[in-house]
Amino acid sequence: MSQLTYLFRSAPHSSSAGREGVDALLAASAYCEDISVIFSGDGVYQLLQGQQPSEILSKDYAPMLKLFDLYDIEQVYVCQTSLELRGLAQADLVIDAERLDSEALSTKLHKAGKLLSF
Repeated sequence: MSQLTYLFRSAPHSSSAGREGVDALLAASAYCEDISVIFSGDGVYQLLQGQQPSEILSKDYAPMLKLFDLYDIEQVYVCQTSLELRGLAQADLVIDAERLDSEALSTKLHKAGKLLSF
């Protein structure tokens, strides 16, 4: 399988897109070794620590993000501008992600073999 890039742009728990994206990502890792994950826009909220989705009767899938290392998903990026606009820092995130400025993010997206957006 060729290179896959997963782009998370939607806020968590407002729809099932984030959870379904993570499920698809983990499943694809069994067949593809070259996977990149990018969190941008409201998608950076998916990485936020301390969420309590049970309060809105939603499933907490943040622990699944911590499985990225186990599934050999090492290319994880977060948009620096998106973090700054939302007043977030690397310490607020549940996993480590390499911060990319707008130019580097655009380059990553243009070089993506196949792009799946959630």
